[in-house]
Amino acid sequence: MADKRDYYEVLGVDKDATDQDIKKAFRKKARKYHPDVNPDDKEAEKRFKEVNDAYETLSDPQKRQQYDQFGPDGPQFGGFGGGPGAGGAGFGGDFSDIGDIFNMFFGGAAGGGGRPHGPRRGNDLRADLLIDFETAVFGGKETITLTRRKVCDTCHGTGAKAGTSPHTCSRCGGTGRIISAQQTPFGRIQTQSTCPECGGSGEIIDEPCTACGGQGLKRETVSLDVTIPAGVDNGNRLRMQGEGEGGEQGGPSGDLFIYIRVKPHPIFERVDNDIHMEQPINVAQAALGDEIEVPTLEGRLKFKIPAGVQSGTRFRLKGKGIKGMRSFGRGDQYVTVVVETPKGLSDEQRDLFANLYETLDRKELYTDSKGRARTAKNSSGSGKGDKDEEKGWFGKIKDTVNDIFQDDEEEESPDKK
Repeated sequence: MADKRDYYEVLGVDKDATDQDIKKAFRKKARKYHPDVNPDDKEAEKRFKEVNDAYETLSDPQKRQQYDQFGPDGPQFGGFGGGPGAGGAGFGGDFSDIGDIFNMFFGGAAGGGGRPHGPRRGNDLRADLLIDFETAVFGGKETITLTRRKVCDTCHGTGAKAGTSPHTCSRCGGTGRIISAQQTPFGRIQTQSTCPECGGSGEIIDEPCTACGGQGLKRETVSLDVTIPAGVDNGNRLRMQGEGEGGEQGGPSGDLFIYIRVKPHPIFERVDNDIHMEQPINVAQAALGDEIEVPTLEGRLKFKIPAGVQSGTRFRLKGKGIKGMRSFGRGDQYVTVVVETPKGLSDEQRDLFANLYETLDRKELYTDSKGRARTAKNSSGSGKGDKDEEKGWFGKIKDTVNDIFQDDEEEESPDKK
C-alpha cells in the first residue's frame, strides 16, 4: 500500500468538514509550511506538498467522493501503479498489475492474454514553480527546467538500431508471459510469469539503438516557457499538454502539471481576491485627521482618514484587490491604520506633549460594587471650568494642537518680528 497520510488529518479537519472549512484549513497550513517561511527545511517542504495534494483532492467534489470511498490507496490516486508524485511519477498509470494478479491465479481471467504491448501513453510529470507576488496578480512568463524521458529521435521509439527492427519473441509468442501448469491437492493451477527471454516486452531486439540503449526513450533536459495567467494563487495547478514523458510503442506523450507557489509580499497579504495591509500614522494625524497616500497594486492612492481615528481601524478601498482566474470582478483592498507612539522626542516636542498632557482627561479603571470594570474620568485640573469638561477629550486635544500650531506661526510671522 502507498505510504500516504490521511488527507483530512493533513489539513486538520473532520470528514464532514465543509468546503469553506477545508479552504480555511488549507490556507493556514500552507502559510505555516511555505518554503519561503521555512528556508532549507526539507520537512516543511514535504508537509507543504502534502497539504497541496490534500487540498487538490478534497476541494474537488468528485475527487473527494472517490477518496472517501476508496481512501488514499484507491486506483484514482495511483494506489495500483502510478499516482502523482514528485520527480516525474505518473498521474494515471496502467492497471496491468491488477491483470497480473488475476493471471497468476486464474490463467488470464482478468484480461486474457497478459500485458498489452501496443501504444502506451507516457507518464504525466509534476513541477513546482515559485513566482513573485506581482506575477501572480498580473500574470506573466516564467521559464522552468526539467529532465524527462522523450522518444528517441534516432530509433523513433523502436529501441532498435537504425536499419533494423525488433522481432517477435519465439519463446512467449509475443505475449511477454510464460504460462506454466502445476498439479496440486486442490487441482490443476495455471500460473503466469514474465518471459525471461524478452523481459515481458514480447519482442527481441538483436541490435539495440546506441543512442537510447534499446529503451526507445532517452533522458533530456529542457527549458520550457510557462504562461502564468493573472490571478493565480498558492496551490493552483497549470497544465501543459504533451510536455510530460514520451509514450511507448508510438503512444502519445503525457502532460506536465505545474503547481504554483507565490512568494510573500513585504506589504500586501492576500486573502482570496482581497489584499490587506497596515499603514502607520502618527498621533497628530490620528487626532486631527489627514489625507494620506497608500500603495496599491496600480500605484499610490490618496484617501482621507477622519479626525479621532483609533489604532486598528480598517478602511476599504473598493475594487483595488485582485481579479481571480475564475472571477469577473476584482476584490478589495483593506487598509488598517496603526497609530505609532513617537520616540526620541526633542526638548521642544517633550514640552508640547507635557502641555497637552495637562489638558487631557486621564483614564483610570475601577471596579464597581458588582466587580465589573469601569472607566473613570480623572480631570487633570486645568482650571478651565465646566466649559472644557463639556468639550470632552477630542475637543480639548484639537484646541491644544491648534494652539501649538498657531504659536509657531506667530513666532515666524514677519509682522511680529
